[in-house]
Amino acid sequence: MNARFWQNHAYRYGCLHPADKASLGLLLLGLLLRPPLLGWAAWGRAVQRLFPHIDFYQLKLSDLVRIPLQCLWLLLRRPAAERDDTSSTHYLLRGWQAICKGWQGCSVYLQTHIPWRLDRQRLQQAAEQLLEHRYWHKRWLSRLAYALALLLMLVCITTPFNEWAQGLFVLVLLLVALGITRLEGPVPTLVLMVFSVVVSTRYLWWRLTSTINDDGWVNLLAGILLLLAELYAWLILLLGFFQASWGLQRQVSPLPTEQDSWPTVDVLIPIYNEPLRILRPTVLAALSLEWPQSKLRVYVLDDGQREEIRLFVEQTGAHYLTREQHLHAKAGNINHALGKTTGEFVAIFDCDHIPVRSFLQVTMGGLIHDAKLALVQTPHHFFSADPFERNLNGVQQVPNEGELFYGRVQDGNDLWNAAFFCGSCAVLRRSALLAVGGIATDTVTEDAHTSLRLHRAGYRSAYLKVIQAAGLATESLSIHIGQRVRWARGMAQIFRSDNPLRGKGLSWAQRLCYGNAMLHFLYGLPRLIFLCAPQAFLLFHAYTIYAPALGLVLYLLPHMLFSVLTNSRMHGRYRRSFWGEIYETVLAWHITIPTTMALLFPRLGKFNVTAKGGLVNSSHFDWGVTKPYLLLLLFNLLGLAVGLYRLGFGPSNEVGTLLVNMIWTVYNILLLGVALGVAREVRQLRISHRISAHLPVTLHLPDGRAYPCMTLDYSEGGMALEAPVAIPTKADSPLSVSLQAAGQHFSLPGRVVFAKGKRVSLRFNHLSLAQEMALVQCTFGRADAWLGPQERPPEHTPLHGAQDVVRLGSRGLLQAVQSLGPQFTWLASTLLWLASLLPRQPLPVPEQSA
Repeated sequence: MNARFWQNHAYRYGCLHPADKASLGLLLLGLLLRPPLLGWAAWGRAVQRLFPHIDFYQLKLSDLVRIPLQCLWLLLRRPAAERDDTSSTHYLLRGWQAICKGWQGCSVYLQTHIPWRLDRQRLQQAAEQLLEHRYWHKRWLSRLAYALALLLMLVCITTPFNEWAQGLFVLVLLLVALGITRLEGPVPTLVLMVFSVVVSTRYLWWRLTSTINDDGWVNLLAGILLLLAELYAWLILLLGFFQASWGLQRQVSPLPTEQDSWPTVDVLIPIYNEPLRILRPTVLAALSLEWPQSKLRVYVLDDGQREEIRLFVEQTGAHYLTREQHLHAKAGNINHALGKTTGEFVAIFDCDHIPVRSFLQVTMGGLIHDAKLALVQTPHHFFSADPFERNLNGVQQVPNEGELFYGRVQDGNDLWNAAFFCGSCAVLRRSALLAVGGIATDTVTEDAHTSLRLHRAGYRSAYLKVIQAAGLATESLSIHIGQRVRWARGMAQIFRSDNPLRGKGLSWAQRLCYGNAMLHFLYGLPRLIFLCAPQAFLLFHAYTIYAPALGLVLYLLPHMLFSVLTNSRMHGRYRRSFWGEIYETVLAWHITIPTTMALLFPRLGKFNVTAKGGLVNSSHFDWGVTKPYLLLLLFNLLGLAVGLYRLGFGPSNEVGTLLVNMIWTVYNILLLGVALGVAREVRQLRISHRISAHLPVTLHLPDGRAYPCMTLDYSEGGMALEAPVAIPTKADSPLSVSLQAAGQHFSLPGRVVFAKGKRVSLRFNHLSLAQEMALVQCTFGRADAWLGPQERPPEHTPLHGAQDVVRLGSRGLLQAVQSLGPQFTWLASTLLWLASLLPRQPLPVPEQSA
């Protein structure tokens, strides 16, 4: 062998496939050990091209690992000529260009050729007239129409299509759906639901019949796990559509004109270890309820047996109850009070839920007129930000997590007489409650279980979507998770011990509503599967969905698109798109074990009180909560790195599948980034939360001058005011503020905290109990105090939710990296060193001169 032989093989490696790998091994050995055969210059050029990351003139100890790894990779890698990377990239680019061109063409067609864009109102009226036509009152005709619709859906779901036919089917449905989204009213929403059900069920049918890979136990196990998670998500999607398809929008029933016929009401406020400052405004607001005083009694149920609570309650004129044995937590506390009180109805408030004056006048009308109505529930509204709003800086931008349930789901439940008791802000009929044994004590979600028992006994419930009380949200993510874990455990306990799908007393619609509420909290394991599924292919080469990338585009993508589009249409006023996945990602790890244990052992678990009114002294990452997020994040990052490696050096026939799984992984990484962002607790030092409001007040200075002002915000401790002119005052100056409520004027003393131009901030100074009650009546207890938050505009497009995921996920990842500090520096340097050991692509061969 001469030098020319070695040089030619060294230059041309990567373009020619050797006759056998043994000769290639000799070639590499000769390059490393016999440089004199090549000449030192030629040897250096050849080695530099084959080992671009190694400096052979200054070898390091770690190069003893890099050199054999590079040699092994050069022996095993496929030559570039066989991979045909250019061809696959070419087809991917052409496919993307075709998709963009097709989308632009569809948009232009919709804008210029769809006639109902010009007469949208007439089309909407025609749809409503068709829905209300007298023929639909004929039972045989409506049943025939339903049967034909189901038959058509079955045909659309099960008929096999080739790629072109499937693409055309989806395109037609998408064009019709885009046109429907421009119409208002519930009928277009129902049509979108039907489309989504057809497309999603067709996707599941395709998955069950065409994508199961039984070639090896790893492929089969990974595929079955993902399929089970998808079946669960599909079931929840269908039950959610049914539950929230049509809200009842119940109106307030008027009270009898004669107050003598109004019943007696006991207001029960259970408390355990919450601070007195949280209880005070609730008790004062309850005492101010607009109801005949001879028919209203307020009870504080103190399971903590604290002297300061007793003294305060006695000062206000309310009643104080306690018990010797503290069995069954909140449920036992209320049941004990039921044996000590006599009111015909009981109104229940958590100690942080401050009712408005009109609460009983709004809720009692239906209970008086309907003897079988046992429960009237109103929404839970929170005037403080929850961890998602506060830690993600989303206050007033993103709906509160609970708004979907109280804004859409409960209203849908009410249509089927399945509105739940939510533990607070509700009125119950005492006789009905005693008939079912009082508040349920068998599970840790006593409220939902109690309403289930009432419905089984034949009683009715009602939900009024009018905010009549407001309280405190959870202060930190760890407390928030603890509360949700209790809810999830309790719902699993009910599903196991008193399954609504079995037993007597419930209609089929009530069974579905309760079933969905309980099955929903089992999302922990399916969400974890979704967070890990793409790594089965990227790391272990397991085909969870045994189908080409084009099949995923034609079946999976429409399923996701129609689900997002329909849910945005239904719930966009109460929850932005993709935020459900954010909430599930944050909670999935933490609720999986409790719900599983509750299903297996329903008697286990105890009631945990949700702490309220806490402070966050400094901004910090809650690393105890984030450990599972970090583990899942590293797992996904590893899969993404391997995917990038395989994308560059793997076979071309896997490029499409790699891209699908890598996009899925990037989405998971962003979701986990949002979870990390929520775990970064923002500093919270305010004991009293400020509520934005514009109320007319009069500011009085010590010299007698008065200035009409409007409030910018208020709290239990002070106010921020704006006057039409500059106010001549300075910090710590005394003043007073006049407010009005129910035709009465109240004067409250205070001191200036800040004054600049037309704006003044003040804190209240040593208020008496009567003045404190007046403050609550004029602010938190106003009948219109919480009417504004209900008027939230709907989501304009699901893309806004997607932008939230990208923006908040990226920011959460960056904040986590910055918070790691020295730990991250060590981790990053370790990862970079490990990455430096990986093989490299040989440098291109230079052009040979003639």
